[in-house]
Amino acid sequence: MANHPSALKRYRQSQRRRLVNQMNRHKLKTQIKKLRAAIAAGKGADAKPLLPATLSIIDQSVQKGVIKKNTARRYKSRLAKRVNGLPA
Repeated sequence: MANHPSALKRYRQSQRRRLVNQMNRHKLKTQIKKLRAAIAAGKGADAKPLLPATLSIIDQSVQKGVIKKNTARRYKSRLAKRVNGLPA
């Protein structure tokens, strides 16, 4: 454990950031799992409304630094391709 006041403050700040990052990662993963479950079930009617919300959360995750830009592009491309391939 740190002893200097500045190190203690930095520790407190890093703990708060860690929780925020954890929440953002969890929100992203949960949304992607929901969409993938709808795709796996073959329910185009359920998956199509989830796609814009999922893409939005992916974009937000890039802005917050949760994932990198190319990773987001890859997720978005693959998810959109699978959703658009489902029967309506």
